[in-house]
Amino acid sequence: MARSPRPDAVSPTPTLAQLRALVAVTDAGGFSEAAAELGVSQSTLSEAVGKLEDLAGRPLLRRGPAGTVPTGAGARVLGHARAALQAAADVMLAAQEPDELRGTLRIASYRSAATHLLPPALVAFRARHPGVRVQLLDSEADACGGGEHAVRSGVVDVAVVVRDDLSDLTLQPLAHDEYLFVAPQSRGEHPVVIEEIGQQTLFLPPSRDTCHLRIRAYLNGHGLSLTNLVENGQDSVILSMVAHGLGVTIMPRLALLPLPPGLLTLPLPVPLLRPLALAVQPQRAQLPVIRAFTDTLIRTLNAPAGAGGPPLPQPAGRAADPAQLH
Repeated sequence: MARSPRPDAVSPTPTLAQLRALVAVTDAGGFSEAAAELGVSQSTLSEAVGKLEDLAGRPLLRRGPAGTVPTGAGARVLGHARAALQAAADVMLAAQEPDELRGTLRIASYRSAATHLLPPALVAFRARHPGVRVQLLDSEADACGGGEHAVRSGVVDVAVVVRDDLSDLTLQPLAHDEYLFVAPQSRGEHPVVIEEIGQQTLFLPPSRDTCHLRIRAYLNGHGLSLTNLVENGQDSVILSMVAHGLGVTIMPRLALLPLPPGLLTLPLPVPLLRPLALAVQPQRAQLPVIRAFTDTLIRTLNAPAGAGGPPLPQPAGRAADPAQLH
């Protein structure tokens, strides 16, 4: 039954507690689950959501076989509720002094970047800002739904993403990660031709993966039809298959470190790059904690490997050009 707006609510303003209840119930899929996560009673959440629905004049949540989900109006409200909660939290973050940072910094990243690019920056950041707790999430996990989505929805504060058409986010360029052809060592190091890739079994990650999409677009753009494509979600399995002579693959160089025995890497006939960047919501880019982490990451990426910088990859088959990595 639709709720009628309160006659005295000329300009209704929800409280943060009401918005937090709506977001919590939606994310948890139910009132009891959300109450357990927040450490409050189910009746407290029900009352908060009920008052919010009174202000809105219509239901915002509905119970169904799959749990509690937003109504059409609830779905429209949800993004604004998340933004309001984030803005309220950012008020206190903005008031912090750069040398007295506190709180939690949530970072989403591809596994390869998290393994090879982020650790030196995290060490330096923790030494400089011990009051900040860092949470590192896998941007390819279902909970994130992709780094860009995680930043937009407020699940994380910053994310390492591929710098494509993301005009709604502020992007700090990090590195150009080159895709390499990977084959058994017995192949030899003669140059790769496009036709060779189509003549063998090609192992790639699942079709929803950003690397799969990027590689497939590259090959389709060169007129290559993938008739012998095998998908697998584990890089280690793919590389083992290739090492045993069952096919070839194409991977970013960061994902190939350290290169397992029995494999060689070679440049593609026409370079294919994965331009990595750090993404943040524009209105949050200058928050002291985000600014401090961004500056630390850029400093460590530009530092020589022996001076605390990351061990930028030097793949077999061709020496890496450091100028292409910054």
